Amino acid sequence: MCHPAWGRALAQDQRLKDLVRLRRVRDRIARAYAQPLNMETLARGVNWPAGHLSRQFRLAYGQSPYAFLMTRRVERAKALLRGGDLTVTEIGFLVGYSSQGVFRTRFAELVGMTPSAYRSGAAAATGTPPIPVRNGEAFLAEPELA
Repeated sequence: MCHPAWGRALAQDQRLKDLVRLRRVRDRIARAYAQPLNMETLARGVNWPAGHLSRQFRLAYGQSPYAFLMTRRVERAKALLRGGDLTVTEIGFLVGYSSQGVFRTRFAELVGMTPSAYRSGAAAATGTPPIPVRNGEAFLAEPELA
C-alpha cells in the first residue's frame, strides 16, 4: 500500500493542474469576450464535461463562467462609453451582444443604470464608475469597519 503522504501529494498535484485549466478558461473568456462563447466549447478546450467546468469555475472564482463573461463585457462597455466616440448600439455589438435589449438589460443589472445614463455623466460626476449591484454581489454603500 502507498504511503499516505503520496496520496496527498497526488491530490495536490491534481488540484494545481485543475487550477491551470480553470485559469486557461478564464483567460479565454477574458480575451474572446466579444465572440459567441458556450460552455460546451469552453469545456471541450480543457477536456472536461460542461457541468464539471461550471461547478469548478464557480468554486474557484465565485461566479459562473457566464457571469464572468457578462461582467467582462460590461467592463469593456463601460470603458467604451467613457470614451464617447461610438453610439450605445455600436458599443453593445462591439462587446459581443447580438441584441440591444439584452445589452441594456445586462448593463443595467450589473451597473445599476442604463448605458445611456452611464454615458451621460454618472461616471464623470463621481469620478469613479458605479459598483455592480446585481444579485447583491457588491455593497451598495461602503461597509462600516468599526
